[in-house]
Amino acid sequence: MLQKIIKPVSFFLVFSFLLLDFSVHTAKAQMIDTNTVIAAQQEEARRERVTAFLGREDVRKVMEQQGVDAVEARKRVASLSDAELAKISQAMEQLPAGGDGVGAVIGAAVLIFLVLLITDILGFTNVFSFVKPQR
Repeated sequence: MLQKIIKPVSFFLVFSFLLLDFSVHTAKAQMIDTNTVIAAQQEEARRERVTAFLGREDVRKVMEQQGVDAVEARKRVASLSDAELAKISQAMEQLPAGGDGVGAVIGAAVLIFLVLLITDILGFTNVFSFVKPQR
């Protein structure tokens, strides 16, 4: 019985050894410029930023409401080209991030001042002492 098994196994082994690739690959060592390294780091930072954005809880909830699977979205971000990733990252940088709200507070204060000033001039309120109401 052993004789019946040895012949097919030996043919299989010889055939598989013939398919092996014994070629030697040479390695190239050369200098790379700083711009190449910076570009690679920027691409990785963009990819991490978009992935972190998709990992946020509020973004995940909105994606689920729209019917998008979060795992599938991360896979698609991983397969984006450099140009597509740069376009998405640039769009994210231009979106308002909420900020500290100083501009909104100043705008609201100016609006309230103008409304009160106009109502004082028309004689509906008496908030400012320097306004002479028209009656």
